[in-house]
Amino acid sequence: MAQLTPLAQLAGQHQVGTTFKGWDGTPQTVSDATLTAVLTALGVPCADDDDVASSLRAAELAPWLRTLPPAVVVREGDPTTVPVSVPTGSTPSVRIVLEDGTERPLTVGSAQKQDVDGTSVSRFTVEIPLDLPLGWHSLVVTDGSTETRCALVGTPRKLSTADRLTRTWGLMAQLYSVRSRSSWGIGDLDDLARVSEISAAKGAGFVLINPLHAAQPKPPVEASPYLPSTRRFFNPIYLRVENIAEFDGLPDADAKTVRDLAASFKAANGNAEVIERDPSYAAKLQALELVFAVPRHPERNEAFRRFRSEAGPGLENFALWSALAEKLPEGAREWSDPEFLEAQRTELEGRIEFHAWLQWLCDEQLEAAQHAAADAGMNLGIMHDLAVGVHPAGADAWTLQDVLASGISVGAPPDMFNQQGQDWAQPPWHPERLAESGYAAYRDMLRTILRHAGGIRIDHILGLFRLWWIPQGSMPGDGAYVYYDHEALIGILALEAERAGAVVVGEDLGVFEPGVQEYLAERGVLGTSILWFEYDDDEPRPAEQYRTACLTTVTTHDLPPSAGYLAGRHVELREQLGLLGRSVEEEKAADRETQEQVLSLVRSTTGTEPASVQETVEAMHSFIARTPSVLLGVALTDAVGEERTQNQPGTTAEQYPNWQIPLAGPDGVVLIEDLPGSARFDSLVRAVQR
Repeated sequence: MAQLTPLAQLAGQHQVGTTFKGWDGTPQTVSDATLTAVLTALGVPCADDDDVASSLRAAELAPWLRTLPPAVVVREGDPTTVPVSVPTGSTPSVRIVLEDGTERPLTVGSAQKQDVDGTSVSRFTVEIPLDLPLGWHSLVVTDGSTETRCALVGTPRKLSTADRLTRTWGLMAQLYSVRSRSSWGIGDLDDLARVSEISAAKGAGFVLINPLHAAQPKPPVEASPYLPSTRRFFNPIYLRVENIAEFDGLPDADAKTVRDLAASFKAANGNAEVIERDPSYAAKLQALELVFAVPRHPERNEAFRRFRSEAGPGLENFALWSALAEKLPEGAREWSDPEFLEAQRTELEGRIEFHAWLQWLCDEQLEAAQHAAADAGMNLGIMHDLAVGVHPAGADAWTLQDVLASGISVGAPPDMFNQQGQDWAQPPWHPERLAESGYAAYRDMLRTILRHAGGIRIDHILGLFRLWWIPQGSMPGDGAYVYYDHEALIGILALEAERAGAVVVGEDLGVFEPGVQEYLAERGVLGTSILWFEYDDDEPRPAEQYRTACLTTVTTHDLPPSAGYLAGRHVELREQLGLLGRSVEEEKAADRETQEQVLSLVRSTTGTEPASVQETVEAMHSFIARTPSVLLGVALTDAVGEERTQNQPGTTAEQYPNWQIPLAGPDGVVLIEDLPGSARFDSLVRAVQR
């Protein structure tokens, strides 16, 4: 084996991969230029040989120079030893401060000594008690007059929420696309409550929706729910204005204005071609401004005050960003001017309150939707979706810049589907700074999403193990994997989900290292299986061999609905957009061959010979119902016979209206009021329930 270069050794010290598997399965070596750029983004000096040598030495000595690790995340029942470093001659006092304020002293073990640049340092050890309660605690070291502390997080050995599950099916829906006669041209949280009630009446246990993360504070807004401004807070575009308590207190003229605005979208609700977000959001903001001006009842004022207090600085900073983003363009110098920003906190106090108020309303209406689902009999209710990252010029990129890496974006290396790789234009967590912060931003994000959720789907959960970092200005293939402390990230996810009583589903598709799926199952995280992608070697996987701890579906939002997939709409679209790497005839032939492999297994397993597209769609759902998977997902688009895909990966809005396709079937737009009596929907449900 070739000797690693000093630069490669330094990369290894900071959990940066120096090799990866190419799209054709062959090992690839990360270039020195990429390693240098990634290490620089991590804050590691490496510009020349002297820098590399100094940084290697610094990495070697770091455990001796740091009194405590950045953070300590403990799995329930696991023996854990923590190093404590102090100048030789001192004997530190170590204690745990539990989250309820009580303290537990720890016994300090024996010490090792090390000379660090002429100073003798002693490193002691302490044992974390095996009965440490679950929760967020502090580990505190007192050495003379100096006190040092770090986060100590007790996490479950295994998330127990999935253990309590009974087998159930649920709908998967893009909420913006699901409209009623009362919608403002786009699906909202009241529509979500109605869909939950309707599907619960048909036997569903959950509704899995697209991420509801906030986008820009005013039009134009980003269409993709997977490129949000923030992952912690919600998009007010999903508010139902008429459901706000203060709506009834509007003066007559203002109430008429709001009702006229709502009525103006009746025609838009019937548009089967495209969702027009910007006009809908502009109208809602106009109405919300009027409702905001209505005096609130003292009890409502107190509830709002309490909400802001509990959400803390995170909400206030997001609201400040929203107020600033209404008037400052991206990249304006004022974004980094501390004096200007401090002055704006006072000057924009009213706008900051408005944007905090919008989040309070989102919280109220999300709670109402979850209650509606539970009251209708759902055992899970609303399952939210967590995107991989955020917009590089959004709220999180600004408010959380201390724990995000700069000069880097996240993506995917070349694979058999995209041999150029992918750049998602999203800044990643900085592993070390996130740990040093006690994982606070990560925890707060999870808490907000899980607050009114029966479950959460983690998009690209493999990103909690490693992410493909691409230096700015580089091609997507010229990146490197940066590895994260997955024990900490998965543990914290399990802790917050356990406290919320929520099930966690990880989208564990794509390229991953051996053992990842087994590890997630061990921690109580459900996996994801999609009929078209489930293969054992070169053969489609038999139904009985699917995973039990899994959400199994026929399709996904990155493919056409089943009727469209069977018709080859994905091939036709990629041919129109010039995305095929071979002739359309070859692509169609290969697609038909792949489909026939799966459909042959479906026919033999279900004992059916479908004669129509609808019958084939039902047979595929009957197939997944024969798997042992505890959760089955049914795309609402399949339930109404839609053929168009919601998202064509690798395209822009100019090429295809991604995330803008309204719910429609063969006969045109489908509204929520059409669902209870839908024979097609009922027939598909019977196939799943059989």
